[in-house]
Amino acid sequence: MSITPIITFKAGLCQVDHNSKPYKVEPDSRPGYIYLYSEDDLIHFCWRPRNVPLDEPEIDLVMVPTDGHFTPYNTRNPTEPSAKTNGRIFVLKFTSSSQRHIFWLQSKPQGQSGDPTWFSPRDLKIGEIVDQLLQGEEVDVTRELASVRNNTDDSRRDDDDETMEDVEGHGDAHAHHRGGSGGAGPGATGGDFRQEGEDSRDGGADGARAASNNANNDAADAVRNFLASIQANQKLGGGGGQSAQGKLYPLLNDLLEPSTTIPMLDSASDEYVDNLLSYLPPMVLVLSQQGENGDDIDKEPSAEAVEAAKQAMSSGQKRALLKKVLRSPQFTQSLASLTSALRDGGLPTVAVSLGIAVENGGLVRGGSVPLGGGDAVEAFVEGVKKMVQKK
Repeated sequence: MSITPIITFKAGLCQVDHNSKPYKVEPDSRPGYIYLYSEDDLIHFCWRPRNVPLDEPEIDLVMVPTDGHFTPYNTRNPTEPSAKTNGRIFVLKFTSSSQRHIFWLQSKPQGQSGDPTWFSPRDLKIGEIVDQLLQGEEVDVTRELASVRNNTDDSRRDDDDETMEDVEGHGDAHAHHRGGSGGAGPGATGGDFRQEGEDSRDGGADGARAASNNANNDAADAVRNFLASIQANQKLGGGGGQSAQGKLYPLLNDLLEPSTTIPMLDSASDEYVDNLLSYLPPMVLVLSQQGENGDDIDKEPSAEAVEAAKQAMSSGQKRALLKKVLRSPQFTQSLASLTSALRDGGLPTVAVSLGIAVENGGLVRGGSVPLGGGDAVEAFVEGVKKMVQKK
């Protein structure tokens, strides 16, 4: 699969040290690139080390329009007195969850005073372009970058042009739907960036990547349909549910963040991984082995085809496919939607539909009103835990 980035710029990862109080953000010293590209009309937000091929990102997030925001961290007026930085920090955050990804710009700071925390007009423009793309907007990246006149003096207001050698983009306003010629530059991986990602990956990994959006869309559709049926049942039954206020309890998408689920998947046995695969839509598993030709499948795959697809996948490919699902914004949004349904009185219906035994059938003790708020989410989680322990 050929990847043609819409925009690419130098940036590194940041890790949060949860052992310090307050939490401390530490930069990953590896040189890297942030780049965005479009596939099936969805934006992929990616990060990779500079010595890694374009089609092997360490982070590859499929972004739902308007769910993500890419914003600079305000170092001049931080909300916490101790929240000072010594670099230019951008935060990728989501409206559907508390998940955060933190990055630091690795291009040379342009302030004349040498302040490493100062965002130049170019830095801010890069962040603005990325944020616009995440909102699903049409952006002529080259024109936007060319329009910036950098003020390199962080103490005065006079302007000075600055070269854009650290960022590349494609000038077509529709680039993020049809692909562009932007990339990380010829020196990024030792070759022409237009050739990066042209060769297929080994063992059908291309198929897994090509199928990822289908997996996300199928999962999201299933959850939407499920929640719609819950709402219809509630209207028919007249159940309003308990007030959403009450006990504070984490959202399901906070309990199942990638920082929790990915390590679990890495240490899981092959048998457990196969069991998780059984919960994915059959079409996704078959498409993961079909690649681009998978679009020709117009009916539900047979059980034999699904089993053949599983057998054809290596352990690494199975885990990679599951990781893409767990990291996808669609998965996070589905968990948030399920949380909302539970909090709003849907626990009894959800529990019955999923075959989960919850205390008192999901109703308020001694009454006929469904649990709501954090109490409902806690009851659901406890029900799942007991079901797993019995097995």
